[in-house]
Amino acid sequence: MGVLTDEIKEFVKREKLGFIATVCPDGTPNLSPKGTTNVWDDDHLMFADIYSPGTIKNLSNNPSIEINIVDVFIRRGYRFKGTASILSAGPLFEEIVSFYKNTGAPYSIKNIVLVKVEQMAPLISPIYDTGMPESEVKNKWTDYWNSVHNNK
Repeated sequence: MGVLTDEIKEFVKREKLGFIATVCPDGTPNLSPKGTTNVWDDDHLMFADIYSPGTIKNLSNNPSIEINIVDVFIRRGYRFKGTASILSAGPLFEEIVSFYKNTGAPYSIKNIVLVKVEQMAPLISPIYDTGMPESEVKNKWTDYWNSVHNNK
């Protein structure tokens, strides 16, 4: 069994939006959201390069990567650290592109980034330190986001 449990894989598949941290050539951080973040297998996450030249350049120079995925309503998620491989052609590239196309992705995919997850840790908001149950946290943030989007 790999590092990604069934529970974690379902969470990632449901949330999809991953915040991808890479290292620029000058050593500064780069953070880029990727709405195609998904699970490949028990040890790998992936995302499609639709238009991510900075991310691809950074990973070409330094394959170290961190992906954070958080449910904004319950304020919980996971952080994944690992090593990225950039796939631009070949059978695995074609198989993963087919996966995205079969799930309705209308994008032109330039590359696939396959991430070998080497470390994983939960992300949990400090709000839980107050004893607030998850249902109340969810209601609080649902109300907040509804008020933000209903005022537009």
